[in-house]
Amino acid sequence: MTQKPNWRTSSYTKSDNCVEVSDNNPVKVKVRDSKRRQGAELAFPPSSWTVFVASVKP
Repeated sequence: MTQKPNWRTSSYTKSDNCVEVSDNNPVKVKVRDSKRRQGAELAFPPSSWTVFVASVKP
């Protein structure tokens, strides 16, 4: 069964001009442009996403 993405924006987002992330799938984390929700999506292994987020946190 395909899991429906649970899209969300960062709590730091002050507008709709950001990216959205779906991390409710244990196999992949999806990222998309909030202004083009029907456009392309990127997918990353959860371990790679964790490293990315840790490197950009203030």
